[in-house]
Amino acid sequence: MTAPTPHPSTEGRTPYPVGLLLAGRRVVVVGGGQVAQRRLPALIATGAELHLISPATTPAVQAMADAGELTWHARPYRDGDLAGAWYALVATDDPAVNGAVSAEAERERVFCARSDDASAATAWTPASGRDAGATVAVLTGDPRHSAALRDAIVDGLRDGSLAVRQFRAHGVGGASGQPGQGSVALVGGGPGDPDLITVRGRRLLADADVVVADRLAPRELLAELPEHVEVIDASKIPYGRFMAQEAINRTLIEHASAGKFVVRLKGGDPYVFGRGGEELLACAEAGLPVTVVPGISSSISVPAAAGVPVTHRGMTHEFTVISGHVGPDDERSLTNWEAAAKMRGTLVLLMAVDKIGAIAAKLVEHGRPGDTPVAIVQEGTTAAQRRVDATLATVAATVEAERIKPPAVIVVGDVVNVLAAAFQR
Repeated sequence: MTAPTPHPSTEGRTPYPVGLLLAGRRVVVVGGGQVAQRRLPALIATGAELHLISPATTPAVQAMADAGELTWHARPYRDGDLAGAWYALVATDDPAVNGAVSAEAERERVFCARSDDASAATAWTPASGRDAGATVAVLTGDPRHSAALRDAIVDGLRDGSLAVRQFRAHGVGGASGQPGQGSVALVGGGPGDPDLITVRGRRLLADADVVVADRLAPRELLAELPEHVEVIDASKIPYGRFMAQEAINRTLIEHASAGKFVVRLKGGDPYVFGRGGEELLACAEAGLPVTVVPGISSSISVPAAAGVPVTHRGMTHEFTVISGHVGPDDERSLTNWEAAAKMRGTLVLLMAVDKIGAIAAKLVEHGRPGDTPVAIVQEGTTAAQRRVDATLATVAATVEAERIKPPAVIVVGDVVNVLAAAFQR
């Protein structure tokens, strides 16, 4: 860890740097807003027994609770909530609540971090980043300075130089904008693993004044952002709360028109069922410069991570990526399912979990054998990745029995089993 530099609000309080091993231990987070949303992924990664106390949450935090990554108590904080806790994080916008939690933490001897007042906390959250299995954590008392040092160290580790870059003043143009002019970058974050974002995408993210992030964007990347960066949750939780595309477009335009550098962080690639084209057109119509950073599409990377190549010599000469967000009998469907069934290559289905029964039946109806192998890969490239195999005839029942939930990529074709022998060694 980098040695701390005193900050006016924390003068004379030199923190003792230590790494907490929280796996299986009770950790309490009070508040369900953007601050909690940024901090929770790192806490989840520790394996802690997480309890979130807040009457309401952001859509992304709700998704973590729905996925079973934490227990959400949908109510205000009560005295006694820290009983048995090893660590607490206070992240509400109510100073009285924050003070009450801090007071209980002091009585119970629970180390407590506060998002609103570092001088009243007994623990500070460092600016942290990871590279090649190493965690870099910086404590200075000044969040922007901590983030700048963290970024320089992590960048140096990644390029082998360990050279410290000069901290760029924010709000003075960005990527393709001129000084004083705002701009937008559409950045593909990759399939989920934060290490799979491109180098350019990570660099632009580090320069952002505002980040508009999807639920499928690698959430660990948000935890690396400096405190001054505004993170806007544009989560599109399937069949749940969502920000309409028109609202997302307006958000990009409003912030960039105010002279800020806005990064639209998306899962996968911006142009693969990501509506990146719509966002670019909206920004261009508003006269804003736009940079597009391609991302690794889940349609290829998730099958690869699960041991399925979408093509294989002598087996297939093509693969087709299809959105399954509408069923084959839906009048809105633009897919020629008869043609897809008659092709001999691989079919990769995205957003198709709840429609897979109808899709499989349609493919069999138009000629695909019922015993065609199928692989379903849930949460691909993340620590929660899970692969389940089936056939076109059994996939609907398998998805139901295994309780498969989005996000999941479904692969149909003989390539599903081509590497099975190698992975069983």
